[in-house]
Amino acid sequence: MTAPPSADARDGAGRIVRVAVHPLRVALPVVQKTSQGDWPSVEILIVEVETAGGAVGIGEGLCRRGVRGYAALVEDAVVPLLIGRDVRDRRSLWRVMRGVLTGRPGGQLVEAIAAFDIAFWDAAGKIAGEPVHRLLGGMGRTHVKAYASSINWTDDATVEAEVARALALGFDQIKLKLGRPVGAAIERARLVRRLAPDTLLGVDANWAYDVDDALRVGRALADLGYDFFEEPIVPHDRAGYRRLAQHLPIRLAAGESDFVATEALELLADRSIGMIQPDVARSGGITETWRIAELAAAHHTAFAPHVGWSGAVCVAAGLQLAAAAESFRTFECMVFDNPLRDALCRPLVGGAPQLEGGRLPVPTGPGLGVALDREALERFRVRGD
Repeated sequence: MTAPPSADARDGAGRIVRVAVHPLRVALPVVQKTSQGDWPSVEILIVEVETAGGAVGIGEGLCRRGVRGYAALVEDAVVPLLIGRDVRDRRSLWRVMRGVLTGRPGGQLVEAIAAFDIAFWDAAGKIAGEPVHRLLGGMGRTHVKAYASSINWTDDATVEAEVARALALGFDQIKLKLGRPVGAAIERARLVRRLAPDTLLGVDANWAYDVDDALRVGRALADLGYDFFEEPIVPHDRAGYRRLAQHLPIRLAAGESDFVATEALELLADRSIGMIQPDVARSGGITETWRIAELAAAHHTAFAPHVGWSGAVCVAAGLQLAAAAESFRTFECMVFDNPLRDALCRPLVGGAPQLEGGRLPVPTGPGLGVALDREALERFRVRGD
């Protein structure tokens, strides 16, 4: 005998009735420096999805540059496809949105899809009265281990001050940026090891090296007792990652530059990385990133959500995934000031002031467990010319 539909199903509580798109930009108080150059600002796409039952879900898409272009794309090509559909049909909605792109999935559209998908999960959690990590199945975690990210690729005096600050905040895991030349990178790694002799250390190279230089840096990191080596080479050089994995006694990490689970599977299946780091605001939202987390567990590979230069909604969604993922290892906690993380949502989520014994609390409210600050939303909005 078929069970009768629930009250929510009968009254259409999950049906989408309104979608709002918000392109945001903010200048960072301190310019961030990596091997790829200087980053003076952050841009993100925020979306709101309202249902017939009154639930409003919020989501965030990663936009390194050109956020107004992202907004125009989705308002024209995605939003009209969503009205009238149910936020609880998230896999179906993902397929509908992905269908806008007739080629291989990636780029601006998938990053924008992430914002909508996160909003669907937030709204569904509010309808169910449960946090997203419970909807995913959950591991019973209330807090997750976190590392300080990131010590800039800059002068020694600044590095010493940034390491001291991370330690003073209570972190026992720290990640630093390295770049070129190789000799300077190795000396920087030695300096940070001297500054933090008992701390778990990782490195993010942001694709700074070719394979041969990555081998030199990686061997030095292993000798210094570093824990992981993130994105040493360009992300699409899969053969290069395999070579590094075969010759380096250090855990390789990657995944933040990939868009969908199919790409992640390539890294996981050949065991070329030991830690995968998808960014929920790039990799198609919670639906697709959860596929990556499940693949990581199936391949006995550590899962560590990437956050980077994102806003508070991405952080909240990443924490929900971290709380639920079976092979979760550590969470990226950005320690530089970023108004899109610190002021955009309430309560504050995933920030260094929340650190407790090297761990961050997972939001417990329904959905993502955070709400937009309307004043901040308007203050950071990118206006038309």
